[in-house]
Amino acid sequence: MKLLIITQDAVVIGSFQHLFPIAFAIGFTILLVRYSNRNFNEFNKRKAIHYLGWFVSITVIVFHLYRMFFDNYNFKTDLPLYLCSLLALIIPVFTYCRKYWMFEILIFWIIGGTLQAVITPDITDGFPSFDYFRYWIAHLGILVIIFYFIFVFKMKPNWKSVFKSFLALQVYVVLMMVLNYFLDANYFYLNEKPKSASLLDYFGEWPYYILVVQLIIIPLFLIIYLPFYLLERRSLSK
Repeated sequence: MKLLIITQDAVVIGSFQHLFPIAFAIGFTILLVRYSNRNFNEFNKRKAIHYLGWFVSITVIVFHLYRMFFDNYNFKTDLPLYLCSLLALIIPVFTYCRKYWMFEILIFWIIGGTLQAVITPDITDGFPSFDYFRYWIAHLGILVIIFYFIFVFKMKPNWKSVFKSFLALQVYVVLMMVLNYFLDANYFYLNEKPKSASLLDYFGEWPYYILVVQLIIIPLFLIIYLPFYLLERRSLSK
């Protein structure tokens, strides 16, 4: 009998290697939120999420150091400058500071951007490779963290948060365009779509897919904001 999960082939959408980490993260988030709300005081809540932030960040740092020393590391393609990797790298700053303006930006970036990476993973080497674990810890880890802030710290975005997050994203895009120019790179897929299947495949070729994404970002952010808006309206009507 073949052990289907013991392979280092690229992760296939809908496979066990794809769905199991997602199911695990959902279960972990529910248990962590419930346990924190029932058993932790404010100090322990802050400490727990800050430790999780460091775990996610250190995983990314160690992965890149390992690649630099023991693999064929390419600064044009491998730096942690893609949005999800960058967020995973700097997430301890947010978990330590817990500033609302950071939350306003990150909630839309993480839910809007990271969910796409979770639905259509770009993992060349599957289980049990280091890249496999790095990918899921980074992407699912920051999702767990943002939901922790929503359900434990009770943080919620407002109408203005949508546009603050959008404007902050434009700053990131401009910075990546400059870096791509000097490095002759393709960070944030601004010069070419990812090789693996992604939602960008439905948006045409370069540069049209970039324009399409820009047009749908605010509607996407508004969809993410909609549940918070409806819950707020419901609470006000009572």
